[in-house]
Amino acid sequence: MKPLWTALAATGFAALVALPASADVTLRYAHVGAEGEGQTRFAEELAKRIEERTDGRVQIEVFGNSQLGNLSEMLDAVRVGAIQMAHHDFSSLDRFYEDVAVFNAPYAYRGMDHAMKATAPGSPVLDEINEKLIENASIRIVGNFYRGARHLTARYPVYSPADMAGKKFRGVPIQLWSTMLEGMGAIPTPVEISEIMPALMTGLVEGQENPLNNIIARKMYEANEYLMMTGHMESVLAVFVNEDAWEGIPDEDRAIVEEVLEEVGQESLTWYRDSEADEIAFLKEQGVTVIDESAGLKLDEFREAVRAKVNEDYPNWSDYLKRIDEVQ
Repeated sequence: MKPLWTALAATGFAALVALPASADVTLRYAHVGAEGEGQTRFAEELAKRIEERTDGRVQIEVFGNSQLGNLSEMLDAVRVGAIQMAHHDFSSLDRFYEDVAVFNAPYAYRGMDHAMKATAPGSPVLDEINEKLIENASIRIVGNFYRGARHLTARYPVYSPADMAGKKFRGVPIQLWSTMLEGMGAIPTPVEISEIMPALMTGLVEGQENPLNNIIARKMYEANEYLMMTGHMESVLAVFVNEDAWEGIPDEDRAIVEEVLEEVGQESLTWYRDSEADEIAFLKEQGVTVIDESAGLKLDEFREAVRAKVNEDYPNWSDYLKRIDEVQ
């Protein structure tokens, strides 16, 4: 089967991009999240409010759970305009401009609020990199939202990078994840999110890393009985759009879309704060052993090892990371 964007390109996908300014606008919005994940809630809430606030002039059709293709296919489809809108990790866009992955750099933020401010439109670093994405791929980052800190899970207890040496751990199929997992001592094994449970259940990988909400929604605790509270990434996802489709939205309605993106993005912080304790309690009820610093997790060793590997593989990020740190 041809990827969706290829099929649409063959039948004239340009019609989907050239949206008349005076007509109603419909945007196809794709993501890889499953039912029950925070990212699914975000996309559905965003679509609902935009339709309400524009009195139906702008409608967003949401296709979650990789319905319109895997990550690679989704990105190519947004680039050519077959899909108009999507969200994923910032680093997934590094195929179009490598340095966009800096927003996923492990241990780059002081906390969730700082992460959201540093990755939102209006942030100097984001605005600078956005210009490169538009130039290179006709893709614009128009919003962000918070999905939670990412933590490790495994079949066995992990206390330091030494415990991961020589072990295969699943990573997002993006270079930065390979860098991070190597820094943690593991052998990076890229696996699409849709295939993560078979990989965990069969032992193809010993463990993985994800926000708590994802771990629960995909029942990863059935394969991994140990949760390590490494908090190695503040998982902020980028909402991005095909530039021609974005420019095709009338100015007044585009301003409403921007307003709703910021509003729901900020609410995602509250969703996480309200759910974190309950999610940890749920995992414990399922028999998961939670390992944090009080239980012997050597967080400083993880932080030092991962930062060293990032500096080695991405030496040109030092200025970006400094400017990100300066965001207040």
